[in-house]
Amino acid sequence: MEVRTRFAPSPTGYLHVGGARTALFCYLYARRHGGQFVLRVEDTDRERSTDESVRAILDGMAWLGLEHDEGPYFQTERLDRYREIVQRLLDEGNAYRCWSTPTELDAMRERARTEGRKPRYDGTWRDSEETPPSGVDPVIRFRNPLEGSVVIDDAAKGRIVIDNAELDDLVIQRADGTPTYNLSVVVDDMDMAITHVIRGDDHVNNTPRQINIAEALGARRPVYAHLPMILGEDGKRLSKRHGAVGVMQYAADGYLPEALLNYLVRLGWSHGDEEIFTLERMIELFDFDTINTSGSVFDSKKLDWMNQRYLQRLPNTALAAALAPHLTTLGIDAGPDSPTLAAVANLLRDRCVTLLEMAKSAECFYRAPVTFDEKAAAKWFVPATADVLEKTVARLATIDDWNAASVQGALEETVDAVGGGFSTLGPPLRLAITGGAASPAMNEVIALVGRDSVLQRISYAIGLCLDSD
Repeated sequence: MEVRTRFAPSPTGYLHVGGARTALFCYLYARRHGGQFVLRVEDTDRERSTDESVRAILDGMAWLGLEHDEGPYFQTERLDRYREIVQRLLDEGNAYRCWSTPTELDAMRERARTEGRKPRYDGTWRDSEETPPSGVDPVIRFRNPLEGSVVIDDAAKGRIVIDNAELDDLVIQRADGTPTYNLSVVVDDMDMAITHVIRGDDHVNNTPRQINIAEALGARRPVYAHLPMILGEDGKRLSKRHGAVGVMQYAADGYLPEALLNYLVRLGWSHGDEEIFTLERMIELFDFDTINTSGSVFDSKKLDWMNQRYLQRLPNTALAAALAPHLTTLGIDAGPDSPTLAAVANLLRDRCVTLLEMAKSAECFYRAPVTFDEKAAAKWFVPATADVLEKTVARLATIDDWNAASVQGALEETVDAVGGGFSTLGPPLRLAITGGAASPAMNEVIALVGRDSVLQRISYAIGLCLDSD
């Protein structure tokens, strides 16, 4: 049997991290078993589904590198198929028309509450022979079995048993003729020969209903694996209030897709003490037996740690290629006469958590600072500093072979000449070159920025020192 998994998001917003993790697990399982990964867009909720959300989902999947083998299929393009199945269920006695109004349904639920029963539809029209009311378009309800149990051998959660008496006759087609989620998902999984349904455990309550519909249709039951929820630090389901953002926001913020995937796979799955996994390694190892049964807390600091590890491991050229779009976004032009981006990225890789942070730190290599750290400037851009900087610029100007080693030698000679150690020269020099109070080793920064720009920046800083008097 060929393994076929599916990722089936609803396009009512961005691709969030919970959805991305589900997509990843579906992808890994299919790839490990040489199967097919299907992308299906469940867009029957036309009031909330948008083309923008569809685009956000597709962009997120592409950025993560989770390539689907089939699709995307859109449920709105399969409405005739759903109506055909509903009619079949009606013809075979597995569904019926219900004319109960919203007001009547509210009254049923309230009556059940007062009697200490579960608030739900009471089956008024299940076997009714009453004449339907005029002017009311009926919904179609599935005739759920009244006896027995649904037994689910969940690949992640273990055995789950639900009594059919706990399930009411759910609506499978609305009064306007559109299908409901529980009907369309069963038809899609059946038609697309899905063998493994991997999704969040917020769908557990839907599963027995879907199994009963599938069995009424004679469809093969897929293997179910319900993943534990991703939680916020307060232990509640991760949401916007926890700062959760869409996948493409992580891209904009400078996270690497490989790092995000690596972090997501560890939210609910593990392999010993391993922390870093390539996608190939994930495919090799992933299986259901090591999925956690409890929710995992989304820790943004751990994601930062993971991203920094990946930045440190990237080859210079790959790191430069990843950094370039973020420089463009900030309006920074790393032209042909500027320091090579690979060299700058390599110098910054151990100091930055994200590519966006690295891009901001790289700005000083490509244009002179126009503002300076206020606290550092108040301390160092004073008349007494001018003499130190004047001696520095004079010595740097004599260097014939401009490189980090020769710059270091010139700085050491300047420190010997002015006295006071490097603590006298380093801070004002760093401020003059970068505009800030922290940077990589100054000899390496100066070597990359280049002779002309360095001399100009120090000269400008000397003027600021003298003007502060």
